[in-house]
Amino acid sequence: MSGSTFGTIFSITTWGESHGKGLGVVVDGCPAGVPLCEEDIQVFLDRRKPGQSRYTTARKEGDQVEILSGIFDGKTTGTPISMLVRNEDQRSRDYSEIASYYRPGHADYTFDAKYGFRDYRGGGRSSGRETIGRVAAGAIAAKVLGEMGISFCTYTRSIGPVTAESFDCSEIANNAVYMPDAAAAARAQQYLETCMSQKNSAGGVIECRINHVPAGIGDPVFNKLDANLAKAMMSIGAVKGVEIGDGFAVTQSNGLENNDEFFYDEDHQLQKRTNHAGGILGGISDGNEIILRAAVKPTASISSTQHTVNKTGENIEINIKGRHDPVIVPRAVVVVESMAAITLLDSMLMGMGAKMENLIKIYS
Repeated sequence: MSGSTFGTIFSITTWGESHGKGLGVVVDGCPAGVPLCEEDIQVFLDRRKPGQSRYTTARKEGDQVEILSGIFDGKTTGTPISMLVRNEDQRSRDYSEIASYYRPGHADYTFDAKYGFRDYRGGGRSSGRETIGRVAAGAIAAKVLGEMGISFCTYTRSIGPVTAESFDCSEIANNAVYMPDAAAAARAQQYLETCMSQKNSAGGVIECRINHVPAGIGDPVFNKLDANLAKAMMSIGAVKGVEIGDGFAVTQSNGLENNDEFFYDEDHQLQKRTNHAGGILGGISDGNEIILRAAVKPTASISSTQHTVNKTGENIEINIKGRHDPVIVPRAVVVVESMAAITLLDSMLMGMGAKMENLIKIYS
């Protein structure tokens, strides 16, 4: 299977299955000398692990990371960093029936169409547990970016019909749905209770804000920063749409409204009066806050009766068993942040040779 590697210089290769012995990632291209330990990785993994609330799967996994290579005396060595998280609570028997039919909304049929074979235990490589490797790698990327003063604020913007109407960054970690608006979080949880009572699920939107990114990151044609961010987001299994800045709302605007006018402030620093572009112009960062959103579909595994087909050519009714999140959005917040961090760091490393003065600074 190809397609498990992402990035050019800072590259990651994820491996493992939902119900195998474990999952992990190999990170290549990380600069040497970055202070790093397992606790740095664990902070990120704890944000996505199951069992955090009644709105996540009941699967009990500690998701404890082991760093196997690439670290010496508490710092990165510049060699590949390999990380492992062992599966501890897989219940493959819950998925035995799935081998004979195709679940609506899942990759069961497309995997069979491509490979003629699939790992039906929890979805194999299509499982949300594949994102463990992305998050572990994202923790490293975020740490490197943090050394340069770049910071992230990522949260649930909406769940179903409920959208955050105010913004308090400190509130995000205080509620089970990771919303920056306490009142909206309460309404979202009420909505999820209704979905659960109806044996149904919900989707939503995740927003990621990246601050203190210098201007000049990204390339103007095929490696646009926003294009690479969009690919990174769309590579997350449940993501079905991506917006940068005003996104689809620009279609309801006009040029005078949408254009971000420039001006020099009192310190003669170039600024923009607005940020409809979301911090990226012509595929290159403009020094303003980068704003991106990822639209996440409702969890495909629901216990309501659904119609599908089996491998013997029959139309059948099914009720999916197992332990599933009624909403993916809260646990996917850190996945979106991780993929954004990986993409941004890779773009910054690729851009180091864009100017002669940069090479002189490094090598002269």
